[in-house]
Amino acid sequence: MLNHVMVGSNDIERAQRFYDAVLGAIGAGAATRNVSASGHVRLFYRHDGNMFAVTQPIDGKPATVANGFTIGFKCASSAQVDAFHAAALANGGQTAEDPPGTRKAGYYIAYARDPDGHKLCAIHHPPKAG
Repeated sequence: MLNHVMVGSNDIERAQRFYDAVLGAIGAGAATRNVSASGHVRLFYRHDGNMFAVTQPIDGKPATVANGFTIGFKCASSAQVDAFHAAALANGGQTAEDPPGTRKAGYYIAYARDPDGHKLCAIHHPPKAG
């Protein structure tokens, strides 16, 4: 259904350091950097047929976060969730909600906020028994 998700950043260099580390922890490569005709920098991350992007706001206003908005990144294991969360904290992010762990539905989840305040979720759906 979705083609991509894009968030804004007020410091594109800081955002690249953060997302290179965090998304690298789940197998995505470094960003493809693009400079638009207007001079705005965009970072594109591709992994498993999905795309995530970070941009300097084109309208020239500060990037802001949306209340209630979370971006979930699928992970291959609970160890990958932990690595995502650790990379977030080591690169200017902050933990959000409860510590990484298994939730009622049986998913292993970690929440963090990027340096611009966007809420991120790393999630592993373990295979169902039977």
